[in-house]
Amino acid sequence: CLPANQERFAHGKLATVQFHPSAQVVMTAGHDRSVSLFQVKSFILYYNPRIQSIYLESFPIYKSRFSVDGEQVIATGTHHKMFFVYDMMSGSIIPIQKVRGLEERFLRNFELSPDGSFMLVIGTSGYLHLLSMKTKELISTMKVNGRCSASAFTPDSSKIYSYSKEGEVFIWDVRSRKCLHKFEDEGSLEGQCIAVSKNNQYVACGSASGVVNLYTTDVCLKEKRPKPVKAIMNLVTSATCVTFNPTTEILAVASCETDEAVKLV
Repeated sequence: CLPANQERFAHGKLATVQFHPSAQVVMTAGHDRSVSLFQVKSFILYYNPRIQSIYLESFPIYKSRFSVDGEQVIATGTHHKMFFVYDMMSGSIIPIQKVRGLEERFLRNFELSPDGSFMLVIGTSGYLHLLSMKTKELISTMKVNGRCSASAFTPDSSKIYSYSKEGEVFIWDVRSRKCLHKFEDEGSLEGQCIAVSKNNQYVACGSASGVVNLYTTDVCLKEKRPKPVKAIMNLVTSATCVTFNPTTEILAVASCETDEAVKLV
């Protein structure tokens, strides 16, 4: 396959590559302050036409995501309090300057709930901020012990798994915002990334040592020190990304600290 962004290569590190949830479109975004959308043609054609590029002045992008309905793109910066919403229907770029009640120096890492209702901002000092996707206003704030490095919603958007730098996983009820349970990730010295499979059967936790532990969700909800079904030792540098394929048959584990460190399990 040819590079998806052949029509416009980025002039800096790419932070995000994501397929549109329903259209044949791929998005790239990164440190060159732009979000680009390309049409994904069949592989027989020699290029993927660029639909458009949105340039955000002095705003190197840390992360961008399509909303669940595919009508918006949310983009956060590397060193900014504000974030941007790009409305794909109207073509307008909406800056969200300040979220009332949200006291953070930078807004970087976030997750969107699968039902399209919530945006979860992962703050500093263990704070998690739940925002309404509709109004982009703060609904509630939760806090883990220590520092939170990653979070993931369950497929039905009812729970949030938050992984701390100290190697603990906290399970939150989205409705009540109460902590239902917490467990220790076996052998984890520093938590890095977490994923929940689409069928809600598995939870994968990736740590700084490169080990990815795979658990079944039922033991995660009951036990304080659950035993992993499998410990994946293939990465030699910090595991920075774990994700399941839609049918929960493949788990991708990757590290951004060395070239070609992507393994499919």
